[in-house]
Formats: sequence, C-alpha cells, structure tokens
Amino acid sequence: MSRKILVVGPSWVGDMVMAQSLFMTLKQQAPNAIIDVLAPSWSLPVIARMPEVNQGIALPIGHGKLRLCERYKIGRRLKQHHYDEAIVLPRSMKSALVPFFANAKQRTGYRGEFRYGLLNNIYSLDKSRLPQTVQKFVALAHLKAETQAPEIPFPQLKVDRANQKKQCERLKLQTDRPAVAFMPGAEYGPAKQWPSEYFAQLAHKLLASGQSVWILGSQKDAPTGEQIIRHVESPHIHNLCGQTSLTDVIDLLAGCQQAICNDSGLMHIAAAVNTPLVAIYGSSSPQMTPPLTTQASLAYLNLNCSPCFKRICPLGHTDCLKKISPEAVLKLSQSMPVKEN
Repeated sequence: MSRKILVVGPSWVGDMVMAQSLFMTLKQQAPNAIIDVLAPSWSLPVIARMPEVNQGIALPIGHGKLRLCERYKIGRRLKQHHYDEAIVLPRSMKSALVPFFANAKQRTGYRGEFRYGLLNNIYSLDKSRLPQTVQKFVALAHLKAETQAPEIPFPQLKVDRANQKKQCERLKLQTDRPAVAFMPGAEYGPAKQWPSEYFAQLAHKLLASGQSVWILGSQKDAPTGEQIIRHVESPHIHNLCGQTSLTDVIDLLAGCQQAICNDSGLMHIAAAVNTPLVAIYGSSSPQMTPPLTTQASLAYLNLNCSPCFKRICPLGHTDCLKKISPEAVLKLSQSMPVKEN
C-alpha cells in the first residue's frame, strides 16, 4: 500500500524550489509514496512542475495570519485522505495546525514555537550540522540518529517547450541571439539587490558582445527593470517584469544561455532548469542558500559586516553589494559554460 505524505510547504519562492529536494528524497526512499503539498496559492503552478508531487493543495491564508477556523476546516477536509505522515517545513505553531486537524498519524518537524502535541515526531535542529536551508528540509526525511548532513538531490523543474515558444512570440523576443536573463529583484529587501546601474553597465557589455538581455521579475521589479533600460539604448534588451507568470519565467529561463541574479527565488528557479548562473550575494550567505547546481559562480565579498541577513543595510552603505563591480560579474559570466538549448 502506498504511503501517503502531506508536506506543509514554505512561503517563499526559493524555499519552495528547494523543497523539491525533500520530495525527491522521499520518492527515492519510497517510490510509490503519494506526496501532497499544502502551500500558498501562488506556488501551486510551480509545484505542478515537480513530478514527485501528486497534487498541490492551496492554503488560502496570508503569510503570518492565524485564521484558526479556516485552518480547522482545511484540516478536517484533508482528514479523508488518511495521511500516514505530515512533514511541516515552517517552524511556526500555526503551520502545524492543519496536519493536526487532519489527524495525520505521524507529524514531523523541528522543535519550534509551542508545537508540542501538534507534532508527535519532533527533531532538534542542529544548525552546525545543517547550515543550509535545503539540508534542513531534506533531513526531515531521515532518521534522527544520523549525524552527517544528508545528500541533496538538486531540484529539477519540468520545462514546457511549447509554452516557451509561445511566450517568446507573445513578448516579441528574438531567439537568433543568445539570451542572458537578468533578475534584479529580491523579495526580501534592498540589502539583497545589486545596484540597477551596475546591471545597466553589465548589459552594455553583453549587448556589445552579441547577446540579448531579458529582465525577469514580478510587477514590483518593473521600475528596477525600467531603471536598467533607461541607461541602455538597444532593441535587444527587454523589461519583462510583471508581464509573465511564474511558470512562464520557468520556461523562459530554461531558454536562456545564462542568468545573472541576486540571491532570490528566481535564482533557484534558474538553477532548477539547468541554466548556468552568476549569483550575487549581499546581506545573505551562500553558505545558507546556495544555488543548487554545479553550474554557478558566486559573487560574494564576505565583508566583516556580512552576512547580516537584514532587509535594509543597518550601516547605510550596502558595501557588500556596491563593492562587487560589473567588471567582476562580467568576468564570472565569461567563465561560465555555454548552455545548449
């Protein structure tokens, strides 16, 4: 009989992509396992690109909201699935409520805020053994007795080539020049965002070498995309921020020769579609959230003040990003392999 597992997913794009490593591990352990993922509605199209997942189940509750009655109703509805296990990735109390109400037999997660009773298989988190976010996720599939960090299968999102072609036609993107994706946004905050004028300087050099530039991101990133384009006069640079769905971005990134990005959710998507990338780190750390690919170069200065993990630089200068020059990123870019599409 197939083991039925409910995973309570994270609330950030990058974390959701990294959670695929857990799903892959669970399927390696039990190929017939049925894995459902309870997650924010925005993430369901991304989850649909993960072949290990049976179905994504929408949790229509905003990040940080309790809404106890609604969680109770969702849990009672899920009770009919008779889950053998629930794995709770967030460490909050509220994230453990739905599996409890669904009466999942084993409810696994890390020790966190007031979760005793809600979880009945609690792990103590050893951050020295599991410094990476993805390691924390995958370790929940293993026995408590293990003392080494688990092996991590890299996420692999499915790509829809027909949709890729459709979006290129809709957005009037040239495919006769190799495309480099810029992802200048970072949902967490400006302390993770390389300056837009640096992206513009880099775009000049890439365009001069015969490449095109596609700027990808959400509607929030559109003004940053416009700031980049304002300094670059070329028909081969396109600000696509806000013009695509998240799944469209997956397919477009898969068609790019390379990506240059901040530490962001789109960085993890680029890695998961095997696009070589240069990842720029400021207030965060590649020791915690590295791109899960063998085809990545990291631009990180490791200053005395970093990583601070702040949304806004507490010192007011953001030297961790401003001292990474466009020339340094171009050099990393030129050292990366060329992707064959």
